[in-house]
Amino acid sequence: MALKGIRVIEFAGLAPVPFCGMILKDFGAEVIRIDKVKGALNVDRLARGKRSIVVDLKRQRGIEIVRKLCANADVLIEPYRKGVMERLGLSPESLLASNPGLIYARLTGFGQSGPYSERAGHDINYIAIAGK
Repeated sequence: MALKGIRVIEFAGLAPVPFCGMILKDFGAEVIRIDKVKGALNVDRLARGKRSIVVDLKRQRGIEIVRKLCANADVLIEPYRKGVMERLGLSPESLLASNPGLIYARLTGFGQSGPYSERAGHDINYIAIAGK
């Protein structure tokens, strides 16, 4: 497998990140998904073959767990809006300080800069902006 030996940390979110993680897993990467603490069981059909851990990112212990996972990872993929990872203390700068080889991928709808960077980015938003 092309990505055998590559460890990916995937933050659970909407379709782009879990789909990306699924493709990386299909090519042999080890994918560990960080799931949110929630009451109801949510079956993610894009989670096949991934390992999963529920982490409370609102608690310091949860952040420490994520930091340890990222210290030994090759890739991180996250779906959050601009500033969320920074508020959690998981910015690229902080994680790259302990793992300079980490590839930190942000799969946000409108990127980290520009007039729409703080907005949610989903298909319906793109269609509305495009006027189609």
